[in-house]
Amino acid sequence: MAKRTFSTLETLLIFLLVMMTAITVALLSLLFITSGTIENHKDSGFPGTESPPATQSSTTPQVSTVTKDPTTTRVSPVTSTPEPPLFQNFSGYHIGVGRADCTGQVADINLVLKRLKSKYGSLYRRDNVILSGTHTHSAPAGYFQYTVFVIASEGFSNRTFEYMVTGIVKSIEIAHRNLKPGKVFINKGNVDGVQLNRSPSSYLQNPPSERARYSSNTDKEMIVLKMVDLNGDDLGLISWFAIHPVSMNNSNHLVNSDNMGYAAYLFEQEKNKGHLPGQGPFVAAFASSNLGDVSSNILGPRCINTGESCDNANSTCPIGGSTMCVARGPGQDMLDSTQIIGRTLYQGAKVLYALASQEVTGPLASAHQWVNMTNVTVSLNSTHTVKTCKPALGYSFAAGTIDGAGSFNFTQGTTVVDPFWETIRDQIFGKPSAEIRECQKPKPVLVHTGELSKPHPWHPDIVDVQIITLGSLAIVAIPGELTTMSGRRLREAVKAEFATYGMQNMTVVLSGLCNVYTHYVTTYEEYQVQRYEAASTIYGPHTLSAYIQLFRVLAKAIATDTVANLSSGPEPPFFKQLIIPLIPNIVDRPPIGKTFGDVLQPLNPKYRVGEVAEITFVGANPKNSAENRTHQTFLTVEKYEDASGTWQVVHNDASWETRFYWHKGLLGHSNATIQWHIPDTAHPGIYRIRYFGHNRKQDFLKPAVILAFESTSSVFEVVTT
Repeated sequence: MAKRTFSTLETLLIFLLVMMTAITVALLSLLFITSGTIENHKDSGFPGTESPPATQSSTTPQVSTVTKDPTTTRVSPVTSTPEPPLFQNFSGYHIGVGRADCTGQVADINLVLKRLKSKYGSLYRRDNVILSGTHTHSAPAGYFQYTVFVIASEGFSNRTFEYMVTGIVKSIEIAHRNLKPGKVFINKGNVDGVQLNRSPSSYLQNPPSERARYSSNTDKEMIVLKMVDLNGDDLGLISWFAIHPVSMNNSNHLVNSDNMGYAAYLFEQEKNKGHLPGQGPFVAAFASSNLGDVSSNILGPRCINTGESCDNANSTCPIGGSTMCVARGPGQDMLDSTQIIGRTLYQGAKVLYALASQEVTGPLASAHQWVNMTNVTVSLNSTHTVKTCKPALGYSFAAGTIDGAGSFNFTQGTTVVDPFWETIRDQIFGKPSAEIRECQKPKPVLVHTGELSKPHPWHPDIVDVQIITLGSLAIVAIPGELTTMSGRRLREAVKAEFATYGMQNMTVVLSGLCNVYTHYVTTYEEYQVQRYEAASTIYGPHTLSAYIQLFRVLAKAIATDTVANLSSGPEPPFFKQLIIPLIPNIVDRPPIGKTFGDVLQPLNPKYRVGEVAEITFVGANPKNSAENRTHQTFLTVEKYEDASGTWQVVHNDASWETRFYWHKGLLGHSNATIQWHIPDTAHPGIYRIRYFGHNRKQDFLKPAVILAFESTSSVFEVVTT
């Protein structure tokens, strides 16, 4: 894991907006190729999600490609990359899995699809490619084009953007090359002890009769797809589960894939024995679902200054208010909590995977539309209609959650305006219109993002809705975070729509945070009390009803084989000249008499298992490594093998046993500290640690260049006692 340094936000605007904990997510791509009955529409223009730079096994896009037998599939010829061999006698699916490093300083689906089109023609399109984020909150930002997110990430980072796109495309290329006949199996089961509803008072606003149908205020069911070849050999899995990866809280400075990433890490380590993290043929993808109000900090919220519970409607403490109300996980610290929750998720998925026996069969299909979510007319019944709103964020958005509180005097559950913040807002942004105030009620509008357009729109107007079906499985791609009850209503509606038109007993999976990000989606009832999730439901109180209506249209089109008749909808914009990073690039400089990679704090000559080996080098800014990709890791831990007389890499920066800390100094000076938390499983022997970096150099009147360097520690011994 790598540590990054944050700069202080200097303006009120940035300070307000950073409270959203910029949606940085460890990306995993869920990719399916549908039958050729779907017309080839134009490429999409949506940014995707991001993942952390070079630290965890889940820092790579994890892609599963499923195709129907080519005898029933019509695709355009590949323009430059040859197709894999066709299996003309096979009546089933072709499956391929792949991963690639996508870590940058992390993506835009438009550029992804353009690059895929140049290689594969119309095989991969906006209707059959889904980008879905695990939603880690501990990753680099700076890849999104809408102004709210650009400001919150302190500017747009082209290097992050480019690295992510390249990684996504590479993972798809690997999956495409690995296509082979195979089978898909599905299994479902509950995973207990990892969830907490962080807005229970909101959940209680839903009708008692509806709540009575469920035994919990969170969805505990995990769905696992198992993919094997025709010999039964493992290829990969996709798992969906409703949980926020927030075991790593907002005090964390380590780039980290959180609990979902750790579950994937453990599964891949189990299946890819002998391989380093992020390597090996088996790919495990742990995807998000309706996680909007679901926390992984299962010990619940307590006042950090007094220890008393703050599980109340406003999540506030008697002393210190909402900033003191923080939920904790089950571990000794947040890293321990991440591993505890992640291990439980892994163990649940492992059992479901091993017992999966229900085969998924049947045709593949997909449907996709772009929709202007600011102006959707929703029919409530035969006589009444309502509309969605231009985007806006409410006061409780600035309050944050029990997983990461905001600042100042904002609290969750605020339904009235504050004259002080109204004045501040009006001076900075201007006054929101009467229209947006009325439409968003009872939300008190803090920032009327839908009416702000400089330098570019602050929130998306055009979003995409998408469904992919694989036999009796329907994957509903949601461009946001649905709360528990919102997800239940949407699942039921889509399943009922399929059944109405002849597709009975469909399993409907909600895949969250797909393709574009639109914050949260609460039920109408939850919206009325305006906790964080409701204040972040940017299209107003009828957002869920609008999505239900839109996804029912897609489900009907698939069930009636009329997808080709669907309107593609209004294409989203694609912006150029985005806000440049607020943190400038500066030349790296070693101390006088030193060079990059020199050891400043050496290792001890001997360590016992359970101890921490730590070394500090003269360092350089790790973001340089996103420009010059000479090295694929920041570090390695290597063991000397007597039999072969060679050094073998046993850990890299994706290993959970390692830590990479970058300490930023003045005038381009910095240090890099590497830790190896020696596990009990470490074999006794001779070891060394290596550091890989890149420094920025610029001579007078010449362009900057990025130069690779590396360094090796002295050897040390690891003993068991």
